[in-house]
Amino acid sequence: MRIVVSGGAGFLGSHLCGRLLHEGHEVFCIDSFISGNAKNIREFEKNPAFHLISNDVTLPFTGPIAAIDQIYHLAGATAPNDCLEIPLQVLWTSAAGTKLMMELANKNMAPILLASSSAVYSGPEHEPQAEGKRFAEALAMNYYRHYRFPLKIARIFETYGPRMRRRSGSVPTDLIDSALRGEPLRIFGDGSQKLALCYVDDMVDGLWRLMNHGGFLEVLDLGNPFQISESELAKKIIALSGSASLVSLMQNDLKAQDGVGNGMPDTIPDLTLAREKLGFEPKIGLDEGLRKTIASML
Repeated sequence: MRIVVSGGAGFLGSHLCGRLLHEGHEVFCIDSFISGNAKNIREFEKNPAFHLISNDVTLPFTGPIAAIDQIYHLAGATAPNDCLEIPLQVLWTSAAGTKLMMELANKNMAPILLASSSAVYSGPEHEPQAEGKRFAEALAMNYYRHYRFPLKIARIFETYGPRMRRRSGSVPTDLIDSALRGEPLRIFGDGSQKLALCYVDDMVDGLWRLMNHGGFLEVLDLGNPFQISESELAKKIIALSGSASLVSLMQNDLKAQDGVGNGMPDTIPDLTLAREKLGFEPKIGLDEGLRKTIASML
């Protein structure tokens, strides 16, 4: 099949491109490299089935994109620090980028999967990502109602693994980065806040299953329901990395007050639909996933 992946040079997008290429598909990766990284797709460059289109997904583009069979719309900066530093781009990608991808889906009558976020369940402390994703979902739903091409919406919960950017505001990689540098692992709050972390291979499998399920309109959560507190996660990272770092609780930091970098307290994915419809079940345990992520960051 001929498959478009917007945001294909990003953390999640590059892993998805790798799986699709491994299965023998022709992949068209669209990325502006605002948050993506050319290193993430370097291994694909010699594969004749891989095509890179260096373009901002919010702008019209030209390229060999015709007779497309599937579209994964993953473009959009979602790291906490991105939402602070480039909020207008975050919002505009969710608006204009989603519109262009929906039009591409309609032109080809191709199934499209929109990568939404668990942030849609959050309060205003998680703006602008939450508002961007809510708008993207509403826009996609209205395109579906009008044009009736297959639409899938994945509400993605926190995902980690190799190729994540350091110091992005993501709790797992920020803690790992600090441990590998021998710096204190800073936690904002009392450390009891819980995270539900999904390893990237499991998330890619969920996206693949959702796209290739026969349903026309599907909206569901994807993630790993296993929870761990931030303090326990920090201790586990120190042990697995062999670091001499200590855990430092930051009680009154502005970052904690803003709710940035802390995830969403006690929020876990509801996998009922993913299990029933897709047979989806996360397979990679936290220790295994952390070991792979730590090794990739050495």
